[in-house]
Amino acid sequence: MTWLPPFPAVLGRSWRLVADFVVVACILAGFYCVATTARYWLGVATPVTRISLAPTALPAYAVYSLIRIAVAYFLSLILAIGYAYFAAHAPRLETFLIAVLDILQSIPVLSFLPGVMLTMIALFPTRQMGVELGAILLILTGQIWNMAFSFYSSLKSIPRELREAAIIYRYSPWQRFFELELPYGAIGLVWNSMVSVAGGWFFLMACEMFVLGKRDFRLPGLGSYLQTAASAGDTTAILWGIATMIGVVILIDQLVWRPLIAWSDKFKFETVESAPPPESPVLRLIRSSRALRMLRKRTLRPLGERLTKRFGRQPEGYSGQRTPGLWRWTLAALAAGAVPLVLYAAVRALLLLRGTTGGELLLILKGASATFFRVWAALLIGALWAVPAGVAIGSNPRLGRFAQPVAQILASVPATALFPVILLALIQLGGGLGAASILLMLLGTQWYILFNVIAGTMAIPSDLREAAGIFRFSRPDRWRIMLLPGIFPYLVTGLTTASGGAWNASIVAEYFSFKGRTLTTLGLGSQISSATDAGQFNVLLLCTIVMALVVVCINRLVWRPLYRLAETRYRLSG
Repeated sequence: MTWLPPFPAVLGRSWRLVADFVVVACILAGFYCVATTARYWLGVATPVTRISLAPTALPAYAVYSLIRIAVAYFLSLILAIGYAYFAAHAPRLETFLIAVLDILQSIPVLSFLPGVMLTMIALFPTRQMGVELGAILLILTGQIWNMAFSFYSSLKSIPRELREAAIIYRYSPWQRFFELELPYGAIGLVWNSMVSVAGGWFFLMACEMFVLGKRDFRLPGLGSYLQTAASAGDTTAILWGIATMIGVVILIDQLVWRPLIAWSDKFKFETVESAPPPESPVLRLIRSSRALRMLRKRTLRPLGERLTKRFGRQPEGYSGQRTPGLWRWTLAALAAGAVPLVLYAAVRALLLLRGTTGGELLLILKGASATFFRVWAALLIGALWAVPAGVAIGSNPRLGRFAQPVAQILASVPATALFPVILLALIQLGGGLGAASILLMLLGTQWYILFNVIAGTMAIPSDLREAAGIFRFSRPDRWRIMLLPGIFPYLVTGLTTASGGAWNASIVAEYFSFKGRTLTTLGLGSQISSATDAGQFNVLLLCTIVMALVVVCINRLVWRPLYRLAETRYRLSG
């Protein structure tokens, strides 16, 4: 998948000029996209846009969708790192914060939709920015969770000797974060960023075109194009849309993910010389640019040094721990501001549920049971193939160079775009939406497991691999003694996020519109989707509460014990 030739040494200065030209051209193109997008967002609000199914409209739609996903990703990355850092460094609130994270990542996008979209439209009633920010925040709800879980797991599994070294050298919180914690979690963040962006593509159809009560929102983009084509049963348009999306994913893989994978390999924790690192022609092109080197030398490096001098000073006797009093006062202030808001929201929610009948509650509980079994079936099937495949890809660099881009492409193609073909095939074989929904959940969640297992396998130190070879471990012993313990923290993160992703995917897996028909099956996801379309906010809220209660039980009984096991027994320490 490398499409740039090796850098010939004879070109010398000419190649550096080419690198400078490419970098400057990319900066100008990015500036033009930002300016055009800002002008569009600040324009008059047009929430209902006619979606053209002509192939000529696809390049513009691809740019619109790519900008939304990019903005949502950067917001997700910042929030995920901040939330995970706070959860890992606040022992008294850690259990509560992780439980909240579990609940939020399992709540479907459509449950956030009414509050997010109505709030954004109220803030920007006359501008397109309100609808656009609403769509971006909805995409964010499908991206942020697995990055937060990944960074939290990395923070909790930092080897003890590295933490002790940070204390001995009297690192400030600033230095410890940027020189220890963030680099240690870089590999997991890169791989979970890929699956987060893939999740953004997956939910693009639900975020760019949806119905909220009597209002119909449509934004120009690949998601609305594919949903319009699927609703019309236009197979040609669906194929054009999927081909365009695959082209965009390939470009992102070569221009963004491959350089990041090669760059993040330097953060691998090892005590011996490792295997040859991954290569990226684009990364070599960036490193050969004199313009970027000058920018880094004249601007970024002096700025980093000033920030380190400003925040790196610590008084004598500093032990690497925060002042308890400051934390207590900060948390008390946050709690004082949050408690009234929570109480007000709870009262309003109870008032909204007054019209709910016992029959509706019973139907919701039956739907929760059906969705519960579908979620665990999808997890089991996904783990059975993703764990051995991820270990093989992460252990074999030659296989990884081919399989990683293919997995990224497959993970980014929305299963909802392929669903009409899958559904028709299953119906012809005698199946229905109940079986098809499990397959759709699997297509949307198996990648969380695969990408985390790949990251965990690549993070296993080379000295452990060499020790396994020296002692001539058999294949079962290699799996039992090295591979499964080595990938266990990453596997738990992958299963946790895949579980939340499966609950989230139920909104499109159990309720699907095709050729003017709406196909449904019993499940919590279909009840949430139908309640959103009908504007039944009391049913939508009750479904969300039931889903949150189920997820809390799963968290307490399954995921929290597994996280504690990963932190205590399978942490890499000397």
